Amino acid sequence: MKGVVYFNSVCCYICDMNKALPSSSALQRLRAVGLRPTRQRLALARLLLESGDRHVTAEHLHGEAMTAGIKVSLATVYNTLHQFTEAGLLREAVVEPGRSYFDTNTDDHHHFFCETTGELRDIPAHHLSVSGLPTPPAGTEISRVDIIVRIRSDSG
Repeated sequence: MKGVVYFNSVCCYICDMNKALPSSSALQRLRAVGLRPTRQRLALARLLLESGDRHVTAEHLHGEAMTAGIKVSLATVYNTLHQFTEAGLLREAVVEPGRSYFDTNTDDHHHFFCETTGELRDIPAHHLSVSGLPTPPAGTEISRVDIIVRIRSDSG
């Protein structure tokens, strides 16, 4: 069956990259932020944005895409994630140099990062208060404060 992929006993409507699918939440969100819904953008947006809030790396999303039969290069995944971030569809959490997670929850919040497992978890904004921020340099303003609290599994 062309255009349908079955995995984990669930039928997922993955675009066969040559056909447009009916209107979806991902399609509407791409259009709302002014991004042209190319086949690859739409397929990646469906994987990302129609599965609830989550954190993914580019490599993880690329693996999901390949498993779902979406032919896309890792470079395209990186470019698309950065386009989605710039458009406000995602937030990027840099946990260490060269290691970023992309977060589908764009509401104000912070993160726990488990150094043992590599898992990133949300911390609701109201669970953390920030005070004593420095005055920003002249001609600038603070746009957002991102806090990553590093944790690790108990040794004992």
